[in-house]
Amino acid sequence: MSKKSNLETLKPTVERFHQAIRWKDFQSASRIIVPERRKDFQKARIELNDDKDLSITDYEVVDVKVSADGNQATIQSRIQWMRLPSASERTALVTSEFVFRDGAWQLESQEDGPFEGELPSPTPSPSSSPEETPIP
Repeated sequence: MSKKSNLETLKPTVERFHQAIRWKDFQSASRIIVPERRKDFQKARIELNDDKDLSITDYEVVDVKVSADGNQATIQSRIQWMRLPSASERTALVTSEFVFRDGAWQLESQEDGPFEGELPSPTPSPSSSPEETPIP
């Protein structure tokens, strides 16, 4: 698949993930997550009783950056949510890392937001380009 084709499928995938979590369709949301993290994500939804206690009240994609090879994307979105028993709505600028793998975009990691700590950033691989490697 060409880089252009990859990019054309990115936006609908990001939108599907946000819609799924907003409407508590965690099964569909988990299918967008990289396979090695799906079970943990699903388990956390059950343990936190998110089908009843989590409400995503709004989201907006605010920035999209794609790697030069077109196989990685960093998405920033503003997500508003409440998780009972708290009655306070929270808003966070969430950074999501998507990878193009096996012919589809998949969510690899996410920082902040209602799933904070559940999808941590992977350790950079030795093959990462210099722009993607964090500087200590």
